[in-house]
Order: sequence, then C-alpha cells, then structure tokens
Amino acid sequence: MEIESSLPPSTPTPLLALDPAAAAARFVELGLKPFHAKIARKEVLERGITDYAQMTALPSAARERLSAELPILSGTELERRVAFDRTTKLLISFPGGPRPATVETVHIPARDSASGKGATLCVSTQVGCPVACPFCASGRAGLVRNLEVHEIVEQYVRGRALGALSRSVVMGIGEPLLNYANVSKALDVVHDEMGLGSRKVTLSTVGFPERLRRIAPDKPRFQLAISLHTPDQEQRDVLVPAMKGVPIEEVLSAGDDWFAQTGREITYEYVLLAGENDSAGHAERLAQRLARRRCTVNLIPFNPVDDSGFGRPTEFSVQRFHQTLVEHGIIATVRWSRGLESDAACGQLRIRKQA
Repeated sequence: MEIESSLPPSTPTPLLALDPAAAAARFVELGLKPFHAKIARKEVLERGITDYAQMTALPSAARERLSAELPILSGTELERRVAFDRTTKLLISFPGGPRPATVETVHIPARDSASGKGATLCVSTQVGCPVACPFCASGRAGLVRNLEVHEIVEQYVRGRALGALSRSVVMGIGEPLLNYANVSKALDVVHDEMGLGSRKVTLSTVGFPERLRRIAPDKPRFQLAISLHTPDQEQRDVLVPAMKGVPIEEVLSAGDDWFAQTGREITYEYVLLAGENDSAGHAERLAQRLARRRCTVNLIPFNPVDDSGFGRPTEFSVQRFHQTLVEHGIIATVRWSRGLESDAACGQLRIRKQA
C-alpha cells in the first residue's frame, strides 16, 4: 500500500524540502552565507513566517531573489473555513501525482485563551486514505499518494502561522503507519526544530500489529492512539475494512507490547455510532477486552458525514457508555469534536478536487 511520489521536474525545490546542509549549499549558490540558511529555516519553523520579505535578519537585497528562486512552501492554500469557535480548516493543494493532491489541516485554538496554552493542530499524512472506514469521509476517494516529508512539515508551518501550537494530532487524512518513513522524519523536524515534544504529539492509527512492533523499539517521538471502534471482531471487519481478518486481540497485544517497550500508555479511540456500536452490551464487552490493560478510551460521538448512513448518538447513550467503562475501572473521556459546522471535526476531513 505504500506509494512513492515526487515533485514534477519543473517544480522548484522548496526550502522545506532541503535538509539543513542542502539548504546551506543552496544559499551559497544564491550568493549568501550558510548561516543565512539557518536563519531562514529558524524563521519558518519556529515562527511560521512564510515570506522572505518579513525576514529582516536576511540582507534586504537577497530577499527578492530568494522569493523568486527558492520558494519556502510547495503547497497552495485553496480554501480556508473558520468555525464559530475559531477552529480553522485549511484546504491545501500540493503538486505532483496523477490526480489533484489536496489535503485538509485543522487548527483548533485553546478553549480558554487566557490559559496561555496554544492550539492543537490536526495533520494529514496521505492524499486520501486506504483504510476506507464507512463512517469517515477521508477514505471515500481512495488513496492517491503519500505525502512527502516537507508536505507534512508544511502543514505545521501553516498551522504555526495561525497561532502558537501546544499539541498536534496526526489523525487527519490518511493512515500514518502506511507512510511511516516520511511521517517519522517529519516528526523529527517538528520535535527538534519546532519544539513540540514527543508527549505533545499523538499519532492515530488503526493499529497494524506488525508495524507497531517494528517501530516500538525506536521509541518514536509521539504518543499512540489506536482506532478500535468496536469490541466485536465481525463488526470491526466492517467498520475498519483495511483490518479485516486481523484479530482484535492481536491489535491489543501489539498495544501491550508497545507499552512494555516505550513506557507510554495507549489511547483507544472509539467513534460512537447510533444504534451500531453504542449499546450497553458494546460497552460491557469493550471493558472486558481492556480489563487490566494500562490505557485510556477516547469516546468520539459520530460527526455527520453526508450519505454515510450512520447517525450521531444521543447524549444519554454516550454518557451511559462512558459510565459503564468507568464502573469497570477503565479510564475514559468523551471528545465532543469542535469545528463541526465547517466540516473540520473528526471524521469529516476529505480530499477535494481543485476548482
């Protein structure tokens, strides 16, 4: 399922696609000093500045040439939607690939601006998604291609330009473990140069056991969330088609191994679908699955997706499900998603064609 992609030959290589050494060499080619590249990279990654004209630490005569010959970003913002709670969704188009490569990135501000906390950024890792959960909009068009390292980092830069970031969730469009080489390199940049610590970044996956076991020894720079959605094998084969035939217990066992090797507890995500997986019986069986496991369950009431055939659960059923887990000693939270009216909530992100 892993797909390689690259920029068209005619597309200038952007600054974010160059590592520090390559950026320094390119700046020298343009008549500047290597330390100028370091300054530019710091301005972009730490401050979210995407215009050389605003980089006053660079020689004024060089800024126009840099703008013409070394673009900072490769993507284009096609659309911006702002919800009532100031949650902002960006539609970004990237060059390359056989079809329009558009992804969505969501900037979720802190609920209390007086707290001093920054926003949470929800980042995509693929153009489209091969998992194809029927209740999620992201997989409806299938998988187009993987995002490159610099395309993932660019989302963080655009997010930082909207305001300070305190957290990031890698749970936008795509399955991160199917583009793990690029995702891990991007998160290295986010950790080392943007200052978001590994405890502040959460990667969400449907939980491919062999991949989790392969990467756990490296102690990756993120927290882990596994999308479970049901305690019942037959139902999970339907709700998470990419995992059909993979036993739930094998996924949970890989989660246990992850905790043993990294020391980081896993969050199990569970989208509550009215009349499908939100019954008291589902809650009881989920509690039995997770008994004696060090983990948290994040309950997410379904966010409306056109023509999905699924409905949003009542507040009563959500609270009943939550209470059942708590009574069994399971740590559980309910996440009522933000950005709902601008299609920026969990499960509502999708790739869109360029106009």
